Amino acid sequence: MGTVIDSHFLALTGIVTVGYQLLFFIITVLLKFDKVTDFAGSTNFVILALLTLILKGTWYFRQVVLSLLVVVWGLRLGLFLLMRICQWGEDRRFDKMRANLGRLAVFWILQAVWVWTVSLPLTVVNASDINPSVENRDIIGWIMWSVGLAIEATADQQKLAFKNSTENREKWCNVGLWKYTRHPNYFGELLLWWGIFVASTPVLQALEWLAILGPFFLTLLLLFLSGLPLLEDSADKKYSNVAAYRVYKRTTSPLFPLPPVVYGKLPSWFKSIFLLELPLYSRNFSREGATWCRVSNNDELKMQ
Repeated sequence: MGTVIDSHFLALTGIVTVGYQLLFFIITVLLKFDKVTDFAGSTNFVILALLTLILKGTWYFRQVVLSLLVVVWGLRLGLFLLMRICQWGEDRRFDKMRANLGRLAVFWILQAVWVWTVSLPLTVVNASDINPSVENRDIIGWIMWSVGLAIEATADQQKLAFKNSTENREKWCNVGLWKYTRHPNYFGELLLWWGIFVASTPVLQALEWLAILGPFFLTLLLLFLSGLPLLEDSADKKYSNVAAYRVYKRTTSPLFPLPPVVYGKLPSWFKSIFLLELPLYSRNFSREGATWCRVSNNDELKMQ
């Protein structure tokens, strides 16, 4: 009877996610240890992928492939973030939370919602009895995932190497993929999760199409809440009075990779409408002295 009631594993994955995040929340509060926060989030995806695949037991090709893709992504990201925080020694996101139990709890609740919601496409696929042959949508989704993972992993390694250099510790990252977008890792993550959804669509029926809430929620989260807004605000507070940073921000796309020489010449309205250069990302961008800024070649660029 329980299997019939929770035929899509929605309750099960919800309970497991809440329990897993609650465990690490307790560890964080009691031991004042937040280095495993991101590891807890990433590995939660791995647990849900393997749990739903094994419990269903049908082992359809699509189920195995998508589960493997999520496991690879979760382990790669989780281990990378754990290694990074161990090297850097602290996570500044929690500077204002460690002494505030309420704010810390909200963060962990949001992380649980993130895991459960973003996992929806895979959860639905692994719970499905439908097994159509591989379609173009599957292949497109797998390609999107592959490109997205490559971008995310490359961007992470480039920024880690940049920040691990003592002379760059207090600078913004503008090397490699970071020359073409201010947030290449987030672009890669969005692309790969939309790829997971695209590859799940051959089995979706009726209300199962609500699985689109997974990548849609991730998009809203990164674009409007905990991703770009927080990082843009932090960078603007640190560097907005630095001329080179102003040039970087004016000529570098916030999300979609584009050559700076192209992006810098686009009109503001086009950037806002089509490339997500939102006012939200410039709330703390100081305008004082921004009429002109000098770049390394001693040419002057009029700041918009």
